[in-house]
Amino acid sequence: MPSVIKAKSKNHAPSVVDRRTFLRTITQAAAAVGLSATTARRMAGALAKGQRPSVIWLHYQECTGCTESLLRTSHPGLAELVLDLISLDYHETLMAAAGHQAEAALHSAMEKNAGKYICIVEGAIPLAQHGTYMRIGGRTGADIVKEVAKPAALVIGLGSCASWGGLPSADPNPTGAVGVQDLLPDKKVIKLPGCPANPYILLGVALQFATMGQLPQLDNEGRPLFAYGRTIHEHCPRRAHFDAGRFAVQFGDAGHRQGYCLYKLGCKGPATHASCSTNHFCEVVDAWPIGAGAPCFGCTEKSLAFRAPMYQTIEITRPQPPATYPGITAEHGSVSAVATGVAGLAAGVVLGAGVKIARVLQDKTLTDGAKGGKA
Repeated sequence: MPSVIKAKSKNHAPSVVDRRTFLRTITQAAAAVGLSATTARRMAGALAKGQRPSVIWLHYQECTGCTESLLRTSHPGLAELVLDLISLDYHETLMAAAGHQAEAALHSAMEKNAGKYICIVEGAIPLAQHGTYMRIGGRTGADIVKEVAKPAALVIGLGSCASWGGLPSADPNPTGAVGVQDLLPDKKVIKLPGCPANPYILLGVALQFATMGQLPQLDNEGRPLFAYGRTIHEHCPRRAHFDAGRFAVQFGDAGHRQGYCLYKLGCKGPATHASCSTNHFCEVVDAWPIGAGAPCFGCTEKSLAFRAPMYQTIEITRPQPPATYPGITAEHGSVSAVATGVAGLAAGVVLGAGVKIARVLQDKTLTDGAKGGKA
């Protein structure tokens, strides 16, 4: 009889899964975002005790792409995510309740988990004209964010829109759209930009915080380094073509068909900090812009996405291949002149001795032959 784990839920019957499946799910979720196996085991132990994080998810000016990306995870799947790993207590897109029931669910989750829940904001918040562009239940979007975020243990801005304004904040920005940090200057906000953001990055941050009480190391933009510490260019599958000077210059040309570098088509990969090149979407190989033959447009960088023209090239620190490359042959120690001389002398002695021995043997052979003839 395999051991089982019961993930406790306040509003539903326990979800029962076998231990092996449960551990595999946690390990896959941790590995997807670069967390160690040791961390995964600690997270699994905490979750098995019922330490699932309560999550309140707010929607603002967005396309719901980040949620759609979450719906398409398979390691773990959505059912495992919602029932076994987190307690998704409020999410306007996924919940069945609406109107007064939805509002009651929101305030109930806030009261029961005050100081412990995770507030996830998806979408930019409009500030123009005193909230005219968004009112929910008679309140502005900005007021709701401030109310829900205040008692939260952690606030996460999911996607580029929530992180710094994204598409809604593009010029001329008629709604006065801003990221969640602009409304909460005194509260630490973890930013997970992307259009959409990768759901495994969210899962890794949320579980690490809920089960271990700590956050991953962040960069100066408030992004976790495990996902945003390197540029796409560093791990791009087309990087070899960049170094060799092979570029596609027009969509559909010979270089584009052969998979050449897309830098001249406006690719922002050299300046974009993200893990898209190694952590593709929906567990589908090449399910990301460059994998599909389109240049990266820098969706994780607030100075690039929806700011710089999509097909305009950008300045990068090293647009040409390096001047030198490491040697491909093994290193050998040098031989000094003295050592060469000694070796030569030794070889000469050996050779001279060999010649002398050969002559002795030859003379002996001739002598023995002569004696044999006389007989």
